[in-house]
Amino acid sequence: MLYLQLLVNGIQTGAMYALIAAGFSLIFGMTRVFHAAHGATFTIAGFVFYECYQVFELGLILSVLGSALAAGLFGMLLNRWVYVVIQRHEGSFFTVFAASFGAAIVVENLIAIFFGKGLMTVSTDWSRSVEMMPGLFVAPMSFVAVIVAIVCFAILHWLFTHTSLGVALRALGENPMLIDVFGLNQRELGKYAFLIGSVLVVPAAVLTATTTGLSASMGHHIMMISIAATIVGGVGSLRGAAMAGMLFGLAENLSLAFFEPQWSEAVTFVILFLFIIFRPGGFYGRAIVS
Repeated sequence: MLYLQLLVNGIQTGAMYALIAAGFSLIFGMTRVFHAAHGATFTIAGFVFYECYQVFELGLILSVLGSALAAGLFGMLLNRWVYVVIQRHEGSFFTVFAASFGAAIVVENLIAIFFGKGLMTVSTDWSRSVEMMPGLFVAPMSFVAVIVAIVCFAILHWLFTHTSLGVALRALGENPMLIDVFGLNQRELGKYAFLIGSVLVVPAAVLTATTTGLSASMGHHIMMISIAATIVGGVGSLRGAAMAGMLFGLAENLSLAFFEPQWSEAVTFVILFLFIIFRPGGFYGRAIVS
């Protein structure tokens, strides 16, 4: 029963990792901006949900919408007022990365100032575990997390295969020069990439707020998962990032049957190193060469 419990936990964690990784991969694959502040977006989304639901008591739906608004705005404003400005002055890839990393540190410190460094949890009826069968405890929120992830990926598939915006974003990721030929604006499309990629962290942020709890420094782990999943999944491949996120979630939880909890994160990077050595292109896509 222990393995079944860990498997269920792993599916829940993997579904959330898949969404987070898909968001980072979408932004990086479409705009080539190494958005190291993606973890900060996750942190902001979680704490805004906490404020709306726990403090202002706005209800679940309005709190989730508030969280999505905050995440989308943060991503778009960071792109507009930091990344675009640096690129306009022909800043290097490393300059953009350093700016993004600095933004993440600023967000972490601001949240620590206002909320402290302790763990904060939102209590709901959906986050309390119930015994499904002897020895197997599952919270209703786990089912919600998996269903939300499936719905989000279905919407993403429809967006990228049945809408002109999705086709333009795919073209931006594969051949930016083609965008100019057809008279489209790369920066305008990049704005949508940041909006969609940032909002994808919201389900995971809400789940974290209602289960394991929020902390000012949790963005670091999310950032590491996002980078590792993008490499293992294949740069530019949303499907690959989703598969890698699910793989990491399952591996982290199943490893608890053999190792102490503090070593579960190392399992992620063992998988990453194995892919870099034996399959640098990841599940799909291509390897990072520069």
